[in-house]
Amino acid sequence: MNKPIRTISTFCLLLFLALMLNATYLQYWRASSLDENPLNRRVLEEAFASERGAILVGRTPVAESKPSSDRYEFQRTYPQPFKYAPITGWFSYYSQTGVESSQNSVLSGDDSRLFVTRLVDLLSNSAAKGGSVQLTIDPAAQTAAYEGLAALGDDVEGAVVAIEPSTGKILAMVSLPTYDPNELAGHDFGEVGDRYRALQKQENEPMLNRAIQTRLPPGSTFKLVTAAAAIEKLGYDTDSQVPGGATYQLPLTSDDSGLIDNEGRDCGTDKIPFTQAMGQSCNTTFARLAVDVGADAMLDQAEAFGFNTDYLDDLAPQATSNFPEGMDEPETGQSGIGQFEVQATPLQMAMVAAGIANAGTVMRPYLVDAVLTPELEVLPKTDPEELSQAIDANTADVLTDLMVSTVDEGTAFAAQIPGVAVAGKTGTAQSGQDDVAPYAWFTSFAPAEDPEIAVAVMIQSAPGTERGEIAGGALGGGALGGPIAKAVMQAVIGS
Repeated sequence: MNKPIRTISTFCLLLFLALMLNATYLQYWRASSLDENPLNRRVLEEAFASERGAILVGRTPVAESKPSSDRYEFQRTYPQPFKYAPITGWFSYYSQTGVESSQNSVLSGDDSRLFVTRLVDLLSNSAAKGGSVQLTIDPAAQTAAYEGLAALGDDVEGAVVAIEPSTGKILAMVSLPTYDPNELAGHDFGEVGDRYRALQKQENEPMLNRAIQTRLPPGSTFKLVTAAAAIEKLGYDTDSQVPGGATYQLPLTSDDSGLIDNEGRDCGTDKIPFTQAMGQSCNTTFARLAVDVGADAMLDQAEAFGFNTDYLDDLAPQATSNFPEGMDEPETGQSGIGQFEVQATPLQMAMVAAGIANAGTVMRPYLVDAVLTPELEVLPKTDPEELSQAIDANTADVLTDLMVSTVDEGTAFAAQIPGVAVAGKTGTAQSGQDDVAPYAWFTSFAPAEDPEIAVAVMIQSAPGTERGEIAGGALGGGALGGPIAKAVMQAVIGS
């Protein structure tokens, strides 16, 4: 063999080896990631040719596949689109989001738990079907949350989350504004692309799930965390006298920027009952308590409730609620009233309430209750999992008493339910922008003696709140969020 032929042969051999190595890399090492990539249109086109499983609330589909009359065999549809869009997401030629994405392997039928079903379909020459996913959502609670939030007006921006304290089941998750996922699941891909881009350009971000993706200062609802730290570290109880007063000058400060006031609430002049401090949501009390507890202990307490942690596996992406490290005393005081750099999602504040309701144990929140075969046979259900022991049971009892008093006699009165003891806390957080109204928060649980549901309501903005007023009254978590939380709790406990 002459030299030119040998050179060409060697070059061709190297090309062949490179081709084999690349094929092995793509088909073995990267097969899974390519298959799960939402931009992989070959996988999506194949998925349109088989019946994708349903997403169920109870036994009612909130996402399902129906026969199509075009080139694809099935069309994904969403029977209650606006109410459930932040949860279901959408399945389309372009991408998948929400539960459609996180549970794609089940819904497409590729999950290993559905191996027997796939094998039976193959042997019987039947069309492949995906499994179904049953959510933890309570339809009555979801409806109450959606209607309550929507009643604030067409331009409302906010979210509601409800949790079963003993298990971590998410009973309701609503985010407004919302969108119609049917418009993103069509087979006219040019039209779908136009609609997707139009939604992305909207300033009110309708595709944002504010329940888990929006972090805002939680304001006075965070005083529950501060109170928990004070009870655990400083030995306070329900009958304790705590610092009061009309104003409190933060340590190391001497001007108005370090002056804490109570915005006209009755917080005494020196020492006041703990129930009064919580019921009137006294800023001077909780800023002072945070300073007394100290930055490190405050950080430990916040993280015990879930701050600075990711904990929801069934939806992504999730914004991590933030409690800052390394604060000085003035910053620590501000953090005690849910300001400075403290930021929380509605899910996080629902977890704080749920942890108190569950004798101090915070359960990991979850949204997928069970996976079902195409024949609706239930595979092993999701087991509740403890996330942390945030506080001891005695501390939880003290906080419950303080929250019940706040509903019965304090700022959270809007959540009162006749014949039921309700525990609650209001919050109004400064946005830090002169032209943006404060954020309204409300968190609660009921029945207080045997909790079945914990709720958090966050209202980022609502019609008429541009100058901090709505319907002639002061903008606050109690006025806006209290009635919504009450309706959601009543939907579950039936009172």
